[in-house]
Amino acid sequence: MKAAGLAIAGVSAFCFGFSGPTAKIIGMAGLTPLEAVWIRMAGAGVVLLLVLAAVRPRALRIPRDRLLFFAVYAVVAVAAVQGLYFVAITRLPVGVALLLEYTSPVLVVLWVRFVRRVRLPRPAYLGALIAVVGLAIVVQVWEGLRLDALGLLLGLLAAACSAGYFLLSDSFGDDVDTLGLIGWGMLGSAVVLLPVSRPWDIDWRALTRAVEVSGHVIPVAAAAAWLVVVATVVAYVTGVTAVRRLSAAVGATVASVEVIAGAVIAWVLLGERLGTAQIAGGLIVLTGALLAQTATARRGAERPAAEAAEAVRV
Repeated sequence: MKAAGLAIAGVSAFCFGFSGPTAKIIGMAGLTPLEAVWIRMAGAGVVLLLVLAAVRPRALRIPRDRLLFFAVYAVVAVAAVQGLYFVAITRLPVGVALLLEYTSPVLVVLWVRFVRRVRLPRPAYLGALIAVVGLAIVVQVWEGLRLDALGLLLGLLAAACSAGYFLLSDSFGDDVDTLGLIGWGMLGSAVVLLPVSRPWDIDWRALTRAVEVSGHVIPVAAAAAWLVVVATVVAYVTGVTAVRRLSAAVGATVASVEVIAGAVIAWVLLGERLGTAQIAGGLIVLTGALLAQTATARRGAERPAAEAAEAVRV
């Protein structure tokens, strides 16, 4: 179960890694980041809900007593994470904003420990901290660093909302269909982002263009479709599934591998080379994620054994 969950989390991180590079390709055609975000959320929501309506209509049902949960998920776990991050990068270097957002694994383990009062093995906390240090190296946070109070606040709020995404994904029961939650969450986030993304002002002709990237001509429509289907629908579905299998604390730490995946994909697609520091930082992130996952898996294996031993003594 844990191995399968870890593999699913890896697939999710890899798919999320396409977000930056494909959004950058769309940006080359003249669309702003917030316009790309709206296309991503609205497109993914429509695609997923149409597929569910055709093959699994029961997934679209929202229990009446869960309406507030669905609304919070759409606003916090999807819209706020996307919107706050893209506003933060207008006031902070991208690397700093990315690092702030991916402090969410630390926030998750602290929430689990002090709010939910669930004891985690010490290596789980250590793994989260190691992952954050590795991310600081990957994004080379020391380059072009400047402090902007509002940007810092927005980045920290994005981290809190990102932590909320993992905690909310781990908190619902069998009365909520995972795919339905994601579909409605994406469509709801597109509605929330309407005032800032202003889709009525989008130059939709940009999707008919093609851009040259690293010597290759890429249709913008193909990049947008990949962003919607792979980097959003598949990424979110596998991400929530992984959290359900691994727990919020471990899922959040493993998800930090997305930054490495994004750097590697940007290297392949956009020709953005990885430096020695980025490779070293990536290895540190992987070490932290593996440490957190292994420690939690070991604790999960020890608990049934201890319970069995107690049953024998009784």
